[in-house]
Amino acid sequence: MALYLLFESASGYSLFHAYGLDEIGQNTEAVRNSVLDLTRFGKVVKLVAFNPFSSALDALNQCNAISEGLMTEELRNFLEMNLPKVKEGKKAKFSLGVAEPKVGSQVFEVTKIPCQSNEFVLELLRGVRLHFDRFIKDLKPSDLEKAQLGLGHSYSRAKVKFNVNRVDNMVIQAIFLLDTLDKDINSFSMRVREWYSWHFPELVKIINDNYLYAKIAQFVDNKANLNESHIPDLADIVGDEEKAKEIVEAAKASMGQDLSPIDLINVQQFAQRVINLSEYRKKLYEYLVTKMNDIAPNLASLIGEVVGARLISHAGSLSNLAKCPSSTLQILGAEKALFRALKTGGNTPKYGLIFHSSFIGRASARNKGRIARYLANKCSIASRIDCFSEVNTSIFGQKLREQVEERLDFYDKGVAPRKNVDVMKNAIESVLNNDAEEGDDGLQKDEASVKKSKKKKSKGENVDGEAMVEDKPTEVADDVDIEAETEKKKKKHKLEEQLQNAITHESNGHDTELNGTAKKKKKKKKSHEDVDNDGDVQMGTEGKKKNKKVKLEDE
Repeated sequence: MALYLLFESASGYSLFHAYGLDEIGQNTEAVRNSVLDLTRFGKVVKLVAFNPFSSALDALNQCNAISEGLMTEELRNFLEMNLPKVKEGKKAKFSLGVAEPKVGSQVFEVTKIPCQSNEFVLELLRGVRLHFDRFIKDLKPSDLEKAQLGLGHSYSRAKVKFNVNRVDNMVIQAIFLLDTLDKDINSFSMRVREWYSWHFPELVKIINDNYLYAKIAQFVDNKANLNESHIPDLADIVGDEEKAKEIVEAAKASMGQDLSPIDLINVQQFAQRVINLSEYRKKLYEYLVTKMNDIAPNLASLIGEVVGARLISHAGSLSNLAKCPSSTLQILGAEKALFRALKTGGNTPKYGLIFHSSFIGRASARNKGRIARYLANKCSIASRIDCFSEVNTSIFGQKLREQVEERLDFYDKGVAPRKNVDVMKNAIESVLNNDAEEGDDGLQKDEASVKKSKKKKSKGENVDGEAMVEDKPTEVADDVDIEAETEKKKKKHKLEEQLQNAITHESNGHDTELNGTAKKKKKKKKSHEDVDNDGDVQMGTEGKKKNKKVKLEDE
């Protein structure tokens, strides 16, 4: 059976015919040895046809199609033109070697050309790639390198552009950085506490917060210089005057050793680094909150910005999170515990990353699994709304949060929650009302701008009128302005009438639907009555016939 090879290069499609396979046998090691030598490989493989791409854009489109496992019209025409034709009802006497199995299956489905992709074919294609510039006469190695470089840049640029629209990459990076900053700030602040405690050990028990401790360590510097005059400044840092007095009194009776000026300078510098990191952490958290409100407002309002960002980063993207079922989202982050439980036959975990939300902490130990399942369900709904909805609103997330609150009350107090259908209807109505209010605000702004422009025009006419008193065409201009104003008013009235008509049509539609259902019911009733009447008539006729038969028998 003859073997053809399809090779996709940066410059175009090429088709090769593998001859003399019996000489070397279908052995991958023999092919590897013959690939390096062009004289041996040239006897085995020969070029049949070459179809160059028309432009760089065409090359990019073909490359995208091949990477997705699709066959384009250009590739189909190229194969049908250059491969032997297969008669209907007969098997092909050749096969096509392809590097991508997906492309081979697509080619076979569309054109019925048998394709194969194995180690032997891949080794032959490797040899074709190595000596490709030798097979085509007019193609120089430098031209091929330029084509490969240009196609690689355009392909990667297109992929990056696709990822640019996915702004959730910024959220993923921000939450990773936030977690690392928390670890670093904790370790650095512990180091500041240990270092400065040699000089002022009593300060650790007075100040518990790491950020405030670093600030006070930088402010106090040498405890011997601390006195009552520093109490107002300490009160500004701590926020409590009694604690400031306690710090001053503890410094007077401190048991710590004295440090040299160089040691104190190093402690101060390190404390300043911890302060800077803590302030940057606050700014990063604010940035994460704003980004989450832009990307996933419903998820953020339901479960919080940090937990929502952790879910997105663990899933890989917002679209991946939206594709996850609620059962997967529930244990997202507890994969090790899940597989350990499956392996040992123990109990599977009830929650993963969503454990950090306040809802599960507020639930009782008996209801933690229930509320985790319910919360995962609502989180999957919120993520899908954020991913696929064009309207950027957090109303759905607020309503879903209310549902979770109601479910908690139901588990604790037995208060029946609202149905999901009713809650979603209310959310959709509120979204539509907000859109209508925004539209009204836009109309008011437009009217205000029109009024301002009219005032400017009137001022300009007054200024010009003093110099142009004798010219009478100004009256005509005034008439034209009046006509334009009347036309604008008419247009506004028409728009208002159209809106009112639309509202009335909607209400009438509901009325007509209700009337239609009532009429249908009446018709059904009438038909039932007719049937009953017919039945009565039939029963009457049958009674008459029986009476006639009885009379005849008596006679």
